[in-house]
Amino acid sequence: MPDDRSCNRPHRPGQPASPRANVAGPTGPRHPPYRGPGRAGNDVPESRWRSRCGPPVAHTADGPLWTCDACGRDWPCPALRATPTDAARRATLIPEFSRITRRAIRDLRGQPGGPDPVAIVRRFLWFLPLTDEEARAVALRLR
Repeated sequence: MPDDRSCNRPHRPGQPASPRANVAGPTGPRHPPYRGPGRAGNDVPESRWRSRCGPPVAHTADGPLWTCDACGRDWPCPALRATPTDAARRATLIPEFSRITRRAIRDLRGQPGGPDPVAIVRRFLWFLPLTDEEARAVALRLR
């Protein structure tokens, strides 16, 4: 079987093996992008995402208790609520948080001393300015 190089053409000595090889062009050899003297890379400090005592922990939660995996408070926790929510961000959050709110209503509604569905909707859709009537309508829709 013939050697399959660069569009089935045989390799000729003195020519690059592929058209994208790093060879000198009319302006000289290709160089990596200029980073400037002393310019730091795009590295995020590991301490920013890592807790002090172990592996990285995100501010996520799952039922049936709906407490934050990172800080242990009721989810969505204050750290998650502190993220900016402009109109574009709210548009991306609504479908996912509606799905999560439906699961949370099913999990939290039956617990003794647990919140009512309206309070659950207001808690999980914190980024929407809902009145009590609107939250009640959303809760009835998501049951």
